Amino acid sequence: MALYSGMRLFCYAVNGSMFPNVSGAHLLEMMAGGIRFDLTAVLYLSSLYLIGILLPFPARWRQNAAFQKTLFWLFWIPNAIGLLVNAIDIVYIRFTDRRTTCTFFSEFVNEDNLLRIAGQGLIQYWYVTLTALAVLVILYWVARKSFVIEEKMPWTYYVRECLILVVTVYMGVIGIRGGFGRYTRPITISNAMQYVNDPRETALVLNTPFSLMKSLENTRYVEPQYFSQEELPRHMNPEHIPWAYGYYSGPTDNIVVIILESFSTEYIPTYAPFLDSLMHQSLTFEHSFASGRKSIDAMPSILSSIPSLIEPYIVTPYSTNHVSSIADCLKRKGYSTAFFHGAPNGSMGFQAYARSAGFDAYYGMDEYGNRDDFDGTWAIWDEPFLQYYAETMNSMQEPFMTAVFTASSHHPFKVPKQYQDSFPKGTLPIHQTIGYTDHALRRFFETVRRQPWYEHTLFVITADHTNELETPEYTNAKGLYEVPIAFYHPNSPYLHGVREEVVSQTDIMPSVLMYVDYDEPFVAFGEDALTTIKDHSYAVCYNAPLFQIFSDSLLVQFDGEQVVAVYDYREDPCLHTNIVHTIGPERIAPMVDYLKAYIQQYIHRIVKDELVINGKQ
Repeated sequence: MALYSGMRLFCYAVNGSMFPNVSGAHLLEMMAGGIRFDLTAVLYLSSLYLIGILLPFPARWRQNAAFQKTLFWLFWIPNAIGLLVNAIDIVYIRFTDRRTTCTFFSEFVNEDNLLRIAGQGLIQYWYVTLTALAVLVILYWVARKSFVIEEKMPWTYYVRECLILVVTVYMGVIGIRGGFGRYTRPITISNAMQYVNDPRETALVLNTPFSLMKSLENTRYVEPQYFSQEELPRHMNPEHIPWAYGYYSGPTDNIVVIILESFSTEYIPTYAPFLDSLMHQSLTFEHSFASGRKSIDAMPSILSSIPSLIEPYIVTPYSTNHVSSIADCLKRKGYSTAFFHGAPNGSMGFQAYARSAGFDAYYGMDEYGNRDDFDGTWAIWDEPFLQYYAETMNSMQEPFMTAVFTASSHHPFKVPKQYQDSFPKGTLPIHQTIGYTDHALRRFFETVRRQPWYEHTLFVITADHTNELETPEYTNAKGLYEVPIAFYHPNSPYLHGVREEVVSQTDIMPSVLMYVDYDEPFVAFGEDALTTIKDHSYAVCYNAPLFQIFSDSLLVQFDGEQVVAVYDYREDPCLHTNIVHTIGPERIAPMVDYLKAYIQQYIHRIVKDELVINGKQ
């Protein structure tokens, strides 16, 4: 661990020009954050050694010279390789802006001069070569020490060693996962964003063994060649050039984005009567879709208009790319920004993504400060946390842009004791918790309606994904992705009614930016659904292993090479009849071309780090 931290400082010293805005305090923050990733890497690399040293073999076996020599090499070889590739990356990151992942091997699989290049590098960057050798010598010197095990009484020896084994395995799993608790997802590359101000700085927080091992879990993205680069934008172009370009008159309305955990359209109005009433006062759409089925799919889709294709963007090797977002764009126009999530800070990778997306502040369980309101599983109960959200916005400088992610309607679907019999229990465990969160949302609006900023605020209400479903119209490839999307403004005469065109979570960012007359170009995989009629009334999602695209009446499923199913969901809401062989090709050709271009644009842009325009987030 000390060697990894020392190499992190050496990396900063060698590549200081890459990090011109890193203060001493921020460097310490990144150093501290890097310890989490170092621990995971060391535990992975030392796993064979740990198994050998912890299994309660008889003491005479464990002290045998051959046994200890074997353990030495099981420790030294993997960790030496890890430290060596970490040293090599001290040079390589200046060319890639990030730690090396397994994509390196596929990128250079056909190169036959890597050994020559490596030899030149050893000489050219001699100071890194010498440092790497010194690190390996230190590791060898520390690891070669033998150990002695006491065995005074056999039964106490085995009891003690078994206890040590159990405790160490338990703590080792925590170290490998990067944290403890059901709310903690295994640590991944994107968690480094929690400690940086710029994606490039993740190269200081991460270490190379960690990046290589974690990227083994990811699918390598290979850009399909459906269209030439010249032809591609004609079918789908995520670069948006606002009509108001150059005429921005300044910020006006506040923006509040409310992301409800696990709210399917199916639950409305039966179990969410307040949300239903609010939607009747809002602009909504006949069919609105989520990009994926996980919470980590939703954050990039809603706030950055980045879809979830193949796997969640946050856990791809490209999660340290530069991205734009509603917060980042509006911050450049004078907005103060903040993200709220009542779970323990760092949970689900939300804090990391919020920081990479440009939010000024993050408010989680640490900032909330009262563990008495913790639900015991995931987060602060929605009712008190939404009140905290409302109170905190009162102290923010206007105009502001905020987003909140609720949590109580998550498995195991509990409600506070005082509300055990207050909401319909329905037929599924989730129904009662939907009623509780709907009540919390009602209380939130009762509070904010008394605030002076309420009258000039646009509220965007949606959900991250669906959850437990029961009706045939929703337990299928369409209904699994149907979530509410509503735009509510207390004083807008235009944001009312139900439109026929379909929308998705990726339409939220361009809709909000165009609503406030944002005047700079940006990248978004959705379209403005508020101030203009969408050029393409489509919604795209990934229903593994198929890509799906919806029009106002058709669902087309595409496996990457060919269309495998087509459904007319207006006539056939339960999707019983696949009409792929009977529908006229001309009806679905525009949808298929758009979907192919959408996939190609997405993969091309995340691989090339082109999710922003001209380097602007």
